[in-house]
Amino acid sequence: MITYDNNLSAADYANLRKMIGWSEITETQAQRGIDHTTFLITAKEDGKTIAMARVLFDYGYTAYISDVIVLPQYQGHGIGRYMLEEIFSFVESHSVPGEYVSYFLQAAAGKEGFYEKFGFVRRPQGEMGAGMTKRISEKLKIDNKNS
Repeated sequence: MITYDNNLSAADYANLRKMIGWSEITETQAQRGIDHTTFLITAKEDGKTIAMARVLFDYGYTAYISDVIVLPQYQGHGIGRYMLEEIFSFVESHSVPGEYVSYFLQAAAGKEGFYEKFGFVRRPQGEMGAGMTKRISEKLKIDNKNS
């Protein structure tokens, strides 16, 4: 039986990313990400984490959905849909009625159709510019001499 909760260990987070072939992160990075997440939800089967999703929300008008992960053998069973609906419910319950919220995400290659079912559009589209990303792949070096 699949259950849902809001608990995710750094080890499980890093492992889920690795299991689906995303870039690996350290458990320290994973923990910092969890600590600064506004809302997260996990799916578990027999105590094993099989899926997770999280959102970064500014409580104003911007919500960034990050790391929607469902292990391949569990895809197509409504788990991702349920987790996104929980994210939408959380954001809406913490928004001011009548004001808009823009959701943003970076879909994994080939998963765009899943998000289109929820009303997301590919960019560029109409008046919207292209979605963009930048990744820093080397450790940041801080010059302590001038601090």
